[in-house]
Amino acid sequence: MQLPGVGTPPSWRTLFTRYLVAWIFLAGVVIGEIVLATISARQGARLLQLASTNVTNLTHDPVAVIVASAYLSQRSLIAWLVLIPLAMFGANRAVGNWLIALICAAGHVIGTLVSEGIQAYRVAHGLLPHSAGNIIDVGPSYVVVSAIVVAVMFGSWPARIAALIDFAILVLVGDIFDGLIQLQVAAVGHLTAIGVAAVSGGLLAWRRHGAAHGQLSGQRLALVAGHGTGPAPMSPAASNAVRHRAEGSDEESDRPVPHE
Repeated sequence: MQLPGVGTPPSWRTLFTRYLVAWIFLAGVVIGEIVLATISARQGARLLQLASTNVTNLTHDPVAVIVASAYLSQRSLIAWLVLIPLAMFGANRAVGNWLIALICAAGHVIGTLVSEGIQAYRVAHGLLPHSAGNIIDVGPSYVVVSAIVVAVMFGSWPARIAALIDFAILVLVGDIFDGLIQLQVAAVGHLTAIGVAAVSGGLLAWRRHGAAHGQLSGQRLALVAGHGTGPAPMSPAASNAVRHRAEGSDEESDRPVPHE
């Protein structure tokens, strides 16, 4: 029996498809962390080195390392089981699967390329040692900070609060901006990812506002047209037919009525 005013709760399939990107990303990180936990320390270090988006790897196989690096981390799996849902699910619900995937991917890719591009420049000009081109640079945090921006801009109030808590944890505990003045890779990458997500969100908000304004203008024009429309004018042929009928009626009324 369903109580009046109480809707049917969404099915598991609906919950999965509605938050498809968040579920897939969370599952990918969990799988990556399980793999690191099950192999030896030496193998894990080798895997992290191969998947790192450092200057050397980006030069040889950029696509593979950019994808793989988002699902591997040197931090605790338990931490990501909290940090990813706090940001991703609210952002996913707010803008849908395609947009959250696009914005987070852009934040991760551009954040990586900008931060490592600066690193490559500094190495090439002798500002950093050659070993700085082979650092370990992995983790899902660029994706997470991009989702935080989306959740704050478009999410519900619970989603915004959760995202702000997430951001506070990353800043205060994770030190994601540590070394920003020294142009450290992680700090520059996080700031870039946030900027990319903010610009993308601004474009999305502008597009939504334009679409809403256009729809409202169309409704107003339709309303004005509906009030201003009078009887449709008759064609000349129809006007002549009406006049002839009227003249015929007048002639018949003037004829004398015969008496029996």
